[in-house]
Amino acid sequence: MGPLTIEEESRYRRQMIIPVLGVTGQEKLKKASVAVIGAGGLGSPVLMYLASAGVGTIGIVDADEVSTGNLHRQILYVTGDVTRSKTEAAAGRLRQINPHTDILTFPVRFTEENAREILSHFDIAVDCCDNFSTRYLLSDITRAIGIPMVYGAVSQFMGQISVLNYRNGPSYRDLYPEEQHIPAGASPSEQGVVGPLPGIIGSFQACEVIKIITGAGEVISGKMLQIDALNLRAEIISI
Repeated sequence: MGPLTIEEESRYRRQMIIPVLGVTGQEKLKKASVAVIGAGGLGSPVLMYLASAGVGTIGIVDADEVSTGNLHRQILYVTGDVTRSKTEAAAGRLRQINPHTDILTFPVRFTEENAREILSHFDIAVDCCDNFSTRYLLSDITRAIGIPMVYGAVSQFMGQISVLNYRNGPSYRDLYPEEQHIPAGASPSEQGVVGPLPGIIGSFQACEVIKIITGAGEVISGKMLQIDALNLRAEIISI
């Protein structure tokens, strides 16, 4: 990708005037490629903020269709999107948000057979999964190919975020090493979630992606932020 255009300079001005970002940071964002695994509650704010921030290439991996039950928390979609492919609906919305961002769609399940091939095109992977088995797979593949994984999880009023596999840092298996106790096919979504919480955690995930790409600030590697939105409490846990 080439230098910023006049329109891009105008679009991103409020971001570029931040001293730790600047024009150099914006150009890094334009050159970056990010895969978002899951285009649901967490994926919606992650995708919207990364596109708005000017990430040059964004990949969307999701095999599902939009359903009515998604709409209370998956703010990327509207009622008219129900029954549409999530990747198709999300790509259309993101291109409206920012035509400068290249959107790649993967309307497939993220599996052992395709994970390495999909992620080989990207610099960073964002975990917006809704099941444990996919999250373990994503952690294993990102660790194997040497790219960071920006982890996020939500349940009821509780949310978590960390950056895993970053510069030889901890993986998801270090955070949750006992995989055997998780029933096959178990999903965090079975616990329910309040609508705004994925927006909060997804926004943190997008911010961590921007920090990784630009080198701004301290990346939350080796620790995890846990937020209790019901009681307005937050804590940082060492991994």
